[in-house]
Amino acid sequence: MQEIPEHTKEMGFLEHLEELRKHLVRSAIAVVFFAIVVFIYAPWIFDTIIFAPLRPDFFSYKALCKLSQLTKIKELCFQVTTHPLQALSASEQFFNHIWISIVIGIILASPFILFELWKFIRPALKDNEANPVKSFISISTFLFLIGILFGYFILFPMSYNFLINYQISEMGLVQTHNTLEDYISLISTMVLVSGLIFELPVLVFLLSKLGLITAQFMRKYRRHAVVLILIVAAVITPSPDVASQLIVALPIYVLYEISIFIAKAVQKH
Repeated sequence: MQEIPEHTKEMGFLEHLEELRKHLVRSAIAVVFFAIVVFIYAPWIFDTIIFAPLRPDFFSYKALCKLSQLTKIKELCFQVTTHPLQALSASEQFFNHIWISIVIGIILASPFILFELWKFIRPALKDNEANPVKSFISISTFLFLIGILFGYFILFPMSYNFLINYQISEMGLVQTHNTLEDYISLISTMVLVSGLIFELPVLVFLLSKLGLITAQFMRKYRRHAVVLILIVAAVITPSPDVASQLIVALPIYVLYEISIFIAKAVQKH
């Protein structure tokens, strides 16, 4: 009697839950592992990565100044002043240490987490569906990490320097003293939000698969999408100058155009 392949055997609801639990546990272990590594090497990670945008010699500031010279847009090159961060409570440094360790742990473990997701859904797929889904997960990971880098090198430095130097009084009556907690909250939020925004093609792929969106629909409302993208760029980039907002809006628009081709490809299949 021919044995039924393991990945084709049907599983009950409780068996699915148990299998999902195993994948979630392995994913959590990966996050904890990377978080512990980050926690151990915290002084180097904070000084070299987390606090790098506080220094005038940060890579992004040099690159933006060179871009400013090429494009003649002076707003892209701005003076950066180091503002020391204040910890207002005895526990603030410790808990932010833990939080950043978890955030970076999730980012570093994201390829493994998505791989575990693929392993979970693999038994429900036919052989001709497995490879496309595997590619889909790889692309999702790539886009998420690119979004993280964009948020770290472009979005956060411009936003932070605008906010830290913003004045509501011309008399200088209000001085901004940024705290460690505010800084950590801002950088982690902007970087993670940027990573999620770059998952737009993935979202369009899923909606197209479900028949909720089409390439024709996206083309028809392209102008509306451009306005929405500009609004999103203005919201996540507090700086009022148009150049900074366009730097953020352009990659999102490119992702929108790529998403149209993805929706078209899904329709053909």
